[in-house]
Amino acid sequence: MFTVQELSAVFSDHRGAANDKIPLRAVMTDTRIEKKQSLFIPLAGENFDAHLFLMDAIKNGAVAALWQKDRELPKAVPTEFPVFFVEDTLQALQETSSFYLNKVKPIVVGITGSNGKTTTKDLVASVLQVKYRTHKTAGNFNNHIGLPLTILSMPEDTEVAVLEMGMSQAGEISLLSKLARPSYAIITNIGESHIEFLGSRKGIAEAKLEILDGWQEGAFIYDGDEELLKDHPLKAHAISSGFNQGCTQLIEQVDEQDDDSYFTINQIRYHLPLSGKHNVKNASYAIALALKLNMSSEEIQKGLENLQLSGMRYEKLEGLHGSLIINDAYNASPTSMKAVIEVILHLKAKKKKVLVLGDMFELGKFSGDLHADVASVITSEIDAVYTIGENASRITEAVQKSNKGIRSQHFTNKQSLSDQVKTELTPDTVVLIKASRGMKLEELIKDLINND
Repeated sequence: MFTVQELSAVFSDHRGAANDKIPLRAVMTDTRIEKKQSLFIPLAGENFDAHLFLMDAIKNGAVAALWQKDRELPKAVPTEFPVFFVEDTLQALQETSSFYLNKVKPIVVGITGSNGKTTTKDLVASVLQVKYRTHKTAGNFNNHIGLPLTILSMPEDTEVAVLEMGMSQAGEISLLSKLARPSYAIITNIGESHIEFLGSRKGIAEAKLEILDGWQEGAFIYDGDEELLKDHPLKAHAISSGFNQGCTQLIEQVDEQDDDSYFTINQIRYHLPLSGKHNVKNASYAIALALKLNMSSEEIQKGLENLQLSGMRYEKLEGLHGSLIINDAYNASPTSMKAVIEVILHLKAKKKKVLVLGDMFELGKFSGDLHADVASVITSEIDAVYTIGENASRITEAVQKSNKGIRSQHFTNKQSLSDQVKTELTPDTVVLIKASRGMKLEELIKDLINND
C-alpha cells in the first residue's frame, strides 16, 4: 500500500522509526485478526476503545500505529515502533484513505439510493471487471468507517473502485462523497428508508443528491422515473435511465421470467440472470456506466452473465419437501418489499406462494401507513401472508380487509412463525422472507431448508 515514511508526510507528529521505509500492506482495526505488516488504527466507540489493545495489535502483525493524543501510550511499546499522534483516529482513518486513494488514482464510482445499492454495486463491479481491474465495497462497508476501510483494502493496481454509500441522516453522503471524490455517481432510486429522520421523500432525495458534493468530472446516472431527482445541478453530465419516455437511456421490451429478465436498451437486447423490473433498472445503471467507459455490448453482456450477488439478497435455497425458500432478509423498505412481492407474483415454477414479512425500521410516524400499504400489491395469487414484529401486523390487517381469501396471521415469536410456515411446505411452494436487518428473519431459515 505505502510505507511508514510516506505516512509521516500525512501525520507530522510521530515517534519511533517513522521515517523508515517500512512497508504497510494492510490496515488493522480488529486486533483479534492477524494481519502482517499492518497499520493499526484504534477506533473508539461508546462501548469499546481499541487503544487498549495496542500490544495485541503488535503481536498480530502491526508494524505501526495511529494514536489519539488524549490516550496514554503503553510503556511496553518498543521505542522504535512507529506511532503517529492524531487528534481523532476516525478522522485520521479517513485522511489515510484519502491519501491512499490519491496514490492509486482509480476511477471512482459512487453508488447510493434508498434501495438496490448493493445489487447495483454487484452489477457494476461484475460488468466493469470484464475490462478493468475492479475493487468493490465488501458487504455493507458503506458508512464513514466502512468506506475508508474499503478504499484501504483495494490492491495498488486497482483501475476502478466501486464504492457503495449508505446513510441515515442528512450530511452523511456528503462526507462520503468528499472522501471518495467519485467521477461517476449513481442514485438507484428514492424510497422511504430513513424517512423517520429526513421527514419526507423530498428530504431523502436531497440527502441522496449529496453524492454530487465530491463529484469530479465524469457522469451522473440516476433513476429517470423519479420526479424528485429531475431537479439536479448536473444537466450536461447526467444520464437518466428508466422506463418512461424522456429518459436519456430508455429501457424497453422487458420480458420477466422466473430466474431471468430480457430487455432492450438502444436497440441492443440484454439478458440478466435476475428477475424483476427493479433489477432490470439496476442493471441499466451498470450498462450506462460501462458505455461511458467504452465497453462493448458483448463485454457488458459477459459481465451481466457473471453476476454474483451479496448474501441474503434474493438468495434461493432448497426448502423442505422440495419447496423453494427465498432469503431476502438482508434489509427492507416499503419500496423494496413491494418490488420483491411483485417478483414472487410473476413466478411460474411454484404455484403456492407464501409471504413471511417482518418490520421495516426507521419509518417514524409514517410506519403504520407504509406497512399497511404493502398489502396494495398482495393479490389473490398469494396463498398465505405471515407477519412478525411491532408494525408488520398492519400488513396482516390490511390483507384481511382487502383479500379475505388469503390466509393471513400475525405472530409474536419466531418459533411459532417457523412452525406455521413448515406446514405450508410442498414441492410446489415458494416462501419469501423479507424484513429489515434488525429483525434477523434469516434465523427462520435453518428450520425451513433441506440440511442434507
